[in-house]
Amino acid sequence: MQKKSSKVGILIGILAVPTLIFVMLKMFGQNYYKLPYLMPEIDETGQVVIKGGDTVFHQIPPYKLIDQEGKEFSTEQLKGKIYVADFFFSRCGTICPKLSNSLSRVQSIFSADTNVRIVSHSVDPKYDSAAVLKKYAQKYDAKPGKWYFLTGDKKAIYDIAIKGYKLPVADASEYDSKIRSVDETFIHSEKLLLIDKEGYIRGIYDGTYNPDVERLIGEVKVLTEIYKSKK
Repeated sequence: MQKKSSKVGILIGILAVPTLIFVMLKMFGQNYYKLPYLMPEIDETGQVVIKGGDTVFHQIPPYKLIDQEGKEFSTEQLKGKIYVADFFFSRCGTICPKLSNSLSRVQSIFSADTNVRIVSHSVDPKYDSAAVLKKYAQKYDAKPGKWYFLTGDKKAIYDIAIKGYKLPVADASEYDSKIRSVDETFIHSEKLLLIDKEGYIRGIYDGTYNPDVERLIGEVKVLTEIYKSKK
């Protein structure tokens, strides 16, 4: 009985984290809660790039892909929006369902906030056509225009992951012909990235770990309040 009570207490504590962050932000003002900028630019010598005495941080470069509706998607659609990005594939039976469930929760929390978007990129675009992604999106009740599932040219997507979002991705079958399991074929990160309205990376979270997902939800609220305070 005592063990059960302890588990309930831990669960309540986890669920309360984003609410507490938001309430404290409201009480004490945005100056007490600032999100860092991540991924400083590095020059050819391995040094952090500094301009005018300030660190230069990496921004997500513009790109175009195809969404689950079969329409062209451009990062222009994300300008002025806060968004959460991840990489997955529909046939994945390991971490991807966990990532999508986590993002489904994020969508639910911010369903009415028109300034928050979710962008999921397939690392298996040959199989993940727009039609396949549309069926996958329906499985997680993804709202069109709110949560995008993207496919397109494989090399372009892998470049976007590695050079754009700074996340690892690989097709293991390209260097090991003995691989048969699809879950062993596509290597990608379990990370969720929080991107601000200017395309800077402001948070990195383990999408399979509930406390990290709750922290993400709290920090989306913090970032939203920071933007409101600038108006």
